[in-house]
Amino acid sequence: MPAQLYAGNLPARPARPRDARELQIVALGSLLAFNLATLDYGAHLLPSLVAIAASLATQLACSRLQRIAPDLRSPLITGLSLSLLLRGDGLWVMAAGAAAAIGSKFLLRIRGRHVWNPATFGIVAMLLTGHAWVSPGQWGASALLVALFGLLAMSVLARAGQLSTASLFLAAYAGLLLRRAHRLGDPLTIPAHQLESGALLLFAFFMITDPKTTPRSLPARAVFVAAVAALAHYLAFTCQCRSALYWSLFAAAPLVPLIDWLTSRTPSPKPTPALHGATS
Repeated sequence: MPAQLYAGNLPARPARPRDARELQIVALGSLLAFNLATLDYGAHLLPSLVAIAASLATQLACSRLQRIAPDLRSPLITGLSLSLLLRGDGLWVMAAGAAAAIGSKFLLRIRGRHVWNPATFGIVAMLLTGHAWVSPGQWGASALLVALFGLLAMSVLARAGQLSTASLFLAAYAGLLLRRAHRLGDPLTIPAHQLESGALLLFAFFMITDPKTTPRSLPARAVFVAAVAALAHYLAFTCQCRSALYWSLFAAAPLVPLIDWLTSRTPSPKPTPALHGATS
């Protein structure tokens, strides 16, 4: 019998690359479990279960209607995100928010891509009812938790290739906070505390970095996140809007197809002719 047929000599199968969404589920699930077990930022078990179950059920129903195989990882991420951020007057808010979030993926699409990050759409849809609000999530009080959050998020973003997007957004938003503090004569502890918001970190690491709803090229993403940061800063400090981050991303998201179209039409530089006799 040929040696290659022995079990010990069989070629090893290449490892299946881990989907970044699986790491994201671990990160968000860990944060929710920690929140429910030790903290009190408004997340409770029953509303969280309702948000997750409604997200999964809507995904299954829409997949069945479109006759496609359901992938439950994305709706699970949406349900976990809503559990951490969205609060309402009743359980119907969580259910309706989850249904609106997942439904937007199937109904509101341009060139095969959904327009809005599902959790962002669900949050804004519920804010419009007047019966919902966003939890501030001030997890910054615990340095250990912030460090854990950062490590989990960076692992997810590095796998998804979106670490630069989160970094650019946080840099732009931090710059605006520092500029405001300098103009008002505030101590640096004030913008530092503002950057510790758990809601801000969730937004930067898991919402604005959604690869389905951000521009494809890095320069285009830099322009996009800078615009979102500027609008969020204006809404937060000029209009006194507590949910400024989500409104700004909701308003800017429809521009992504236009940004991609404009950048795709930019002519690439002509290659420099090779020197005569040069090797390739």
